Amino acid sequence: MIELAPSILSADFARLGEQVRAAGEGGGSVIHVDIMDGHFVPNLTIGPPVVKSLRKATELPLDCHLMIENPDEFIPAFADAGANWISVHQEACRHLDRTLHLIKSHDCLAGVVINPATPVDALAEVLEIVDYVLVMSVNPGFGAQRFIPSTLHKMRRLAEIRGQRGLHYRIEVDGGVALDTVADVVRAGAEILVAGNAVFGNGDPKKNAQVLLKAATEAAMQRV
Repeated sequence: MIELAPSILSADFARLGEQVRAAGEGGGSVIHVDIMDGHFVPNLTIGPPVVKSLRKATELPLDCHLMIENPDEFIPAFADAGANWISVHQEACRHLDRTLHLIKSHDCLAGVVINPATPVDALAEVLEIVDYVLVMSVNPGFGAQRFIPSTLHKMRRLAEIRGQRGLHYRIEVDGGVALDTVADVVRAGAEILVAGNAVFGNGDPKKNAQVLLKAATEAAMQRV
C-alpha cells in the first residue's frame, strides 16, 4: 500500500496545524517531522514542544525523523510528546541495535535511515528489528533539494532482501519526491513517500497531496 507522508519542513509554521490538516484531507496518512540538531546535519529545526503541539492538531501518526547526534538521549522525550514512529540514522548511532530497541520500548515503530553514501549492506544485522527503512534520496539538512537517482537501486535492493529473508519492514523514501520522480521511486519499491516541497511549497497542500498520491498510486499499479 502506498502512503504519502507530508513533511512539515516545507510548511508555513505560522499556519502549521491548518496546513497539516489540509495535507491530511488530500490523502496524507502520516505526518513526517524532520528533527535536526545543527551537528549531525547543517540545519536546526524543532524539538519535542513542537511535536507536542502538532499532536493536538492531527490524529495522523507522527513520523519523527531524528537527524541528530546522541538520539538515545531524546527518544523518550519525542515519544512522550506524541511521536508514533521514530527513525534514527545508521550513521549517527554508536549502538544501533540498542537504539532501535529503545524506540520500541516506548511503544513507537522503529525505523532506520541511510544517507545517500551509505550502502544497504550496512543494515544487514538490524533489518529483522526495524518496522521501516528510510532511504535518503538527498543529503539531509534542507528541503527542496534535487532527487539523487543513484539511490533508486537501494529501494530495489531493500525490496529484494525483504523477499529473500521473509522480513516485513516497509520502505520509505525522503528527498526530492515530486511529480517528476514519484513514479520512479514507487516502481523501485518505495511504499511510504515523504514529500515536503511538493505538498507545501506552492499552492494548496490538499490539492498537491491529492495529485502526488494519485501519480504514486498509478505507478504502483504498473509495478510488477
